[in-house]
Amino acid sequence: MRGVEKDTYRREGRPTGRVSGPGGPGTGVRTDGRGVLTPAGDKAVLTSALLRSLAPCLWRTLPWRALGAAGGTGLLLAAVVRWKEWAPGDGSTLGIVRLIALSGALGLAFLLDDPARHTTATTPLGRPLRAGLRLALVAPLTALWWTAALLLIPGPIRPPLGTATLEAAAVAASAVALATLTVRFTDVAEAGRATAVRLGVVTAVALLVPQRWGLSAVPGEPWWEATQVRWAVLLGVALTATALCTPEPLRRRPVRFGT
Repeated sequence: MRGVEKDTYRREGRPTGRVSGPGGPGTGVRTDGRGVLTPAGDKAVLTSALLRSLAPCLWRTLPWRALGAAGGTGLLLAAVVRWKEWAPGDGSTLGIVRLIALSGALGLAFLLDDPARHTTATTPLGRPLRAGLRLALVAPLTALWWTAALLLIPGPIRPPLGTATLEAAAVAASAVALATLTVRFTDVAEAGRATAVRLGVVTAVALLVPQRWGLSAVPGEPWWEATQVRWAVLLGVALTATALCTPEPLRRRPVRFGT
């Protein structure tokens, strides 16, 4: 049936929109030989138009207060090292960098807060596209913030950039994953506070784990490399959980007996 409908679209040219340029492979728009949009191309154009119209609205509804407070706290922590000309050891510096990453992650815990969640849920765009657009708007600013925070730390005492960035990415992904889980399994419109509390609890528990099996080892310790592997695993788990829990759950129709 689906193939018959597609052939009818192509034969009768029922979609009214036409591409302004040549369509076909590599153009991102599916057309027939006459340049008429097929159903797949029509849907792609509609989705792109909806994303462009929704981006300014999402930009205004992003949790800028939480993001600004978290980012300012992180930059302040980084500036303290330079301002007081304090030269801690490698372990202490890495501890400061981890605090900076945690402050940024606490801001990202509010990323999915949407006071109009029950209204936007009825839009043609699904939750994955809306959440992805929010992340796309915030990700460049987060990368600039992280770069500035690392540059504020003097070079001689700055931890390795790759190591610090891996840990920061894992913490940030964990915050987004916790927020995604909250949105998936609850009906709350603003899950940021609960997510931030959960992230703080998880961080406190992680600090209680011995360094041999935990995530708080520092360079020079014999289990430092194993700790980096665990950070990479945490990043992968957080990304997987976010990808699996972002789509809306399927609603099943209740079964009635005796009818």
